Amino acid sequence: MDRAVRLQRRNNPPQQASVSSLEMETDVPVPVPVTACENHLTLSDDGLCPVTDVGSEVDIVNSDVNSDAHVDAVTADSEETIVVVNSAGTQTLECPPFHIDKFLTDHEGLHYYTGLENYSKFMYVLSTLGNAAYDLNYYQFQCEKLSVPNQFLLTLIKLRLHIPNFELSRMFNISESSVSNIFITWINFMSKQWRELHIFPTREMTTHFMPDDFKRTFPSTRIIVDGLECPIQKPKNPLTQQATFSFYKNMNTVKSVVGSTPGGLISYISLAYGGSTSDRQIVERSNLGRLCEPGDSIMADKGFNVQDLMALHDVHVNIPTFLKKTNRFHPKALSRDRKIASKRVHIERHIGLAKTFKILKQPMTPCETALASDIIFVCFMLCNFRSCIVPCTA
Repeated sequence: MDRAVRLQRRNNPPQQASVSSLEMETDVPVPVPVTACENHLTLSDDGLCPVTDVGSEVDIVNSDVNSDAHVDAVTADSEETIVVVNSAGTQTLECPPFHIDKFLTDHEGLHYYTGLENYSKFMYVLSTLGNAAYDLNYYQFQCEKLSVPNQFLLTLIKLRLHIPNFELSRMFNISESSVSNIFITWINFMSKQWRELHIFPTREMTTHFMPDDFKRTFPSTRIIVDGLECPIQKPKNPLTQQATFSFYKNMNTVKSVVGSTPGGLISYISLAYGGSTSDRQIVERSNLGRLCEPGDSIMADKGFNVQDLMALHDVHVNIPTFLKKTNRFHPKALSRDRKIASKRVHIERHIGLAKTFKILKQPMTPCETALASDIIFVCFMLCNFRSCIVPCTA
């Protein structure tokens, strides 16, 4: 019986009520498309949804101009709001591209994408680059489609999240070549502008901002240094592979030496070298000894066995004690090593903060490897604009 009832129901489906009859029976008004200039609403397939204010009256493109075209785009006064009208007259909104104005109050979102805490900090960092940011000579071709703040936002997103150029091109509604052009231009520009700043403070400034415990244990410390290794994609050239292979990381890397003051300012970033280069070789090629004054001291790890190099400048190097011919450390040496380790941890924390920019953690492309020195410098300079992570009592 049940099968017979179901068969009869399938053969004789109920008649669908028309829109007009439904309206007459229920007296419920049927939604109709509305224009953006009436009450700023749009009608999609699943009903009405609100639309942001598009300003003055929107002129709808006449569909009779091209009867074969199915979609006509109309741009309102705001350059980011695009209203799309199909042949039936129904309006929809295209997904707007990324824009810095969207983060005016979204501090968490801006911090996630750029690493900077809020919108005012973002604009302050941009202002440190000067008026030259608005008159750049680009690497390949002039790019005028994006505003300068949005180009700066694109560069920071690339550093922070290491997003492929294809995804960035969809986020900002530009081509992949434009993304590469903007990123290369801005990385070179930011590096050259900020390298003109003398970020290595004087001895008086270093002592003034030195934590209290540091003043009691290591008062002559001028800088704390440590090595940084960033992975890169395996090069095709065998000689380049050999020069960039790091036995410590067991991969191809670029290496740099980074230093910070006891107070938490990143004051020294060396150039990037191949991963096979030792820390001592990088210090030999740097001007770190000339930056310090006679009587200063440098705090480092065991890998920086450069006492002979710094002795030429009358600079002492505080490193943990080497276990030579004895089986155990002397109690005094062990206590000193623990104090050094407790203070040297701050530079490791700074390196960890810089590696929140994922471009330093994920393998760099060949194009990014060529800019490794500038990328590392820019990432650490951006960390200097962050709130200090070293407490005053450390």
